[in-house]
Order: sequence, then C-alpha cells, then structure tokens
Amino acid sequence: MSTPDELETRFTLRTAVARYDELRTRESLSDPDEDGADGPDGAFSGVAALSRDETLELLALGELIARKAAYGRQLSVRSARRAGASWSRIGAALGTSKQAAWEAHNRWIDEQDGRRPRTGSIGWDATEVAAARALAGGPDDDKDRT
Repeated sequence: MSTPDELETRFTLRTAVARYDELRTRESLSDPDEDGADGPDGAFSGVAALSRDETLELLALGELIARKAAYGRQLSVRSARRAGASWSRIGAALGTSKQAAWEAHNRWIDEQDGRRPRTGSIGWDATEVAAARALAGGPDDDKDRT
C-alpha cells in the first residue's frame, strides 16, 4: 500500500509531482464506468480507469506533495527573513497575517530542535535553534531590513 511516508523514500518533490500529474490526468480522462461505457458526451475515451492501488497512490502522492511544499515554504520564509523581509510582507506573500506566518515558522523551528533528518525536519542543535529564533525575531518586527 502506498503511504506518504513510504513514497517519500522513493520520490523527490519533482518526481512526486510528475507521477501525480500522470495519475491525475489518467483519472480525469478515464471512462467513469468500469465497463468502458460511453462517456457523458457519448464518446469513448479509451483510457482505462485507475486501479484501486493507483487511486490510493494518487491520494498518498497528494499528501506527500503538500508536506514537501510546506517544508519548502518554511525554508523560503527563513530566506526571506535573512534577506530582510518583515513579517507583514512575508504574511502578505503567503496570503495570511504576519502573526500566522510568524507562528507557523516558529512551530517549524520547534520541530527542528534536537531532531535528526526525517520528514520535514532538518535537525538542529541548540546553537542552530537559537540562531533561527534570533533571525525570526518577533511578529511585530515589522520593518524591512536592508
């Protein structure tokens, strides 16, 4: 059975998206009836429906992609802070408030504390965590730095 944790060992973000796109395209083009009956417009698409395992893989890939994208988001937030962006501008770029952006980033920092590499975790020692917290600052650090 395909789970996001199992698929993570097999796919990078790029390869997961490619496989997801392949399965999603087949799913959207396939006949709605297993027996290959005509589609809604009366035409036969000739594309077989996904198997149960492929459908479950599609679901697991969707979750894996979301996890990898969320992880990459926090790396980008850290880069934006390093480049001098305020929490207001980071929040706006994420479509959220500065407070929500800051809280999500600090939860991510908490997850890195003392961990070694696993899903969405780099694994930092106390010095690295302190440096990340200093870079993050507070949610009211609202002036762009130059």
